[in-house]
Amino acid sequence: ALILVGAMMMAAITNIDWTDFSEAIPALLTLAGMPFTFSIANGIAFGFISYSAIKLLSGRGKEVHWVIHVLAVLFVIRFIYLA
Repeated sequence: ALILVGAMMMAAITNIDWTDFSEAIPALLTLAGMPFTFSIANGIAFGFISYSAIKLLSGRGKEVHWVIHVLAVLFVIRFIYLA
């Protein structure tokens, strides 16, 4: 089952706009975070945090739904709590 999920994730890479760094960097951190931390949840958390942070720092924070920002803050709190 995990191999199928991995294959489906790799197929979705073609949909990423690699010319827009505010989209590409969070995608790359998500993809790299999963195998390096041995946790799919941590990889997704890195993606949420970096996506929200990069959009806010580039002045494009309003392009992102507020729920994404809330989830990013919750993931940061989770990492602080687990540290």
